[in-house]
Amino acid sequence: MNGQTQQRNKLRAPAGSVTGLCSASATMFAVGMAFMGYWGVYEQGRWQISDYFVVTLAIIGFAALGSVPWIVTTPVADEDAEKVVDARRALALGIALIWLSVCVAVLA
Repeated sequence: MNGQTQQRNKLRAPAGSVTGLCSASATMFAVGMAFMGYWGVYEQGRWQISDYFVVTLAIIGFAALGSVPWIVTTPVADEDAEKVVDARRALALGIALIWLSVCVAVLA
């Protein structure tokens, strides 16, 4: 392992990363909930297979977005073991699933 790789491992997340991740996940959660309300979860009539697919994608996306603040604020034993990278991945997964559910609802 060379010196540059060792130095890269010691870099910390920028100040405000935790606040930014929590805010972004809450905003996308609100956007997803607004979509679900507009889409009409409570419409009368029988659900199609695509409706179940939209709801399943959205629920998994909401779970990922809801876990972001929990992941990023989890206490760590070692100062170098930050959870920002894991929280960013959960945020990206949640955003992708919410937007995928929107696309499926629009195209189906």
